[in-house]
Amino acid sequence: MDKNQLINHKVISDRYFFPRKQWFENPFFVPTPEGKLGCHFTNNHPDGLTLVHFHGNGEIVCDWMEGFATTLDQLGCNVLLAEYRGYGMSDGTPSFGAILEDTPRIIEATRLDPSRIVLFGRSVGSIPAIRGVSIYPKIAGLVLESGIADVFERLIVRIDPSEIGTDQEELKKAILEEIDHKTTMNSYTGPVLVMHARNDSLVNISHGQRIYDWAGGDKKEIRIFERGDHNNILIANVDEYFSALLAFLKKLR
Repeated sequence: MDKNQLINHKVISDRYFFPRKQWFENPFFVPTPEGKLGCHFTNNHPDGLTLVHFHGNGEIVCDWMEGFATTLDQLGCNVLLAEYRGYGMSDGTPSFGAILEDTPRIIEATRLDPSRIVLFGRSVGSIPAIRGVSIYPKIAGLVLESGIADVFERLIVRIDPSEIGTDQEELKKAILEEIDHKTTMNSYTGPVLVMHARNDSLVNISHGQRIYDWAGGDKKEIRIFERGDHNNILIANVDEYFSALLAFLKKLR
């Protein structure tokens, strides 16, 4: 089976993505072949950095507008909350292939030089964020929160390869041809911040440690939080979380 057919297989998309709809005012639309992505762009600081945020697979843009985006806006950082197909106010159907294809569309929509953009990927959002630095190696910085080192490891938790007409070896090969985080992180020499909860019960701390170890530059740091789990790492560590993030962003200005 063609590798694109594998990573875009309906069984994978149905098991891995959990879209829900919610409307909000003043969406920032990004065109795709299936319609528009309903993103949100807080762009009040012409001389500031712009953080492009990719959320997790059970979240939507609206979950990050209050608290996250507003806090960064108040501190002088622009924020583009990226959306996936089928989520929030977006058209289309989510899939790994669509996320990978839409990553440069979202980044280009900012109309900014990559050196003024910081990519932030949370959980499955680490996939487009890491894809972004492979396309734009001059990105100012990369933040990965509860990130995924090996997508194959996460997929076989939810599917048996036989369900999509393949075996483990073929599926792993197909994923690595499109999503090879080790190779990409080895090649990216820009600043990296990895944040992970030590007791993350969904994406084990080993994923965060591997991502950090793979990062090719010397401006990398890892922050492991003793409190919280995969889905409440920010809430359980609000002050420490924003302190680590803001300290990282200040170094990039």
